[in-house]
Amino acid sequence: MDPKQMWSYVKSPKPTNTACLVVSKLLLLALPIAQISIGAIYLKDCPQQHYIPLFVLISGVFSVCLALLSCLPCASDQEGGNKGLSLFCSLWNVLVSAFLFCWVISGSVWIYSIYPPNYNNTVPDVPYCNKTLYLFAFWTTTVGYILLALALVLSFCFCICSCICGLGSK
Repeated sequence: MDPKQMWSYVKSPKPTNTACLVVSKLLLLALPIAQISIGAIYLKDCPQQHYIPLFVLISGVFSVCLALLSCLPCASDQEGGNKGLSLFCSLWNVLVSAFLFCWVISGSVWIYSIYPPNYNNTVPDVPYCNKTLYLFAFWTTTVGYILLALALVLSFCFCICSCICGLGSK
């Protein structure tokens, strides 16, 4: 395949099957639903850092909100599209994304500041954190950072390849 043809395919991909979109949305909602469940179940089980269950719970709620927002017909380039709805969706998306960015930074401070936590809840007057809650929060945050780094590296490699192959210029 000619590199220029490939570049034009990337710019205008074929429309995706609706069933495929629904299945992918449901799969992507599994983690936020697990976050909501674990955060709610262990809400009072981390006196060592009581913000960790709140971090997990609220991250899940806002992730579900973003996923539901992506299902709305918010594209302004559609004919007869509602400009007010499009503006609302864009503004809401920016606000929720900014909140989640700040929330992840705060959660990282809360999670990594007590590493390794005390898992033993039988000792009186010693703060502890439930092992399931802490490890779930720790690994979902850590894997999120790993995936972000991987996406940045792949994007950088794609940009370098585009420049070398001359795909970015017309």
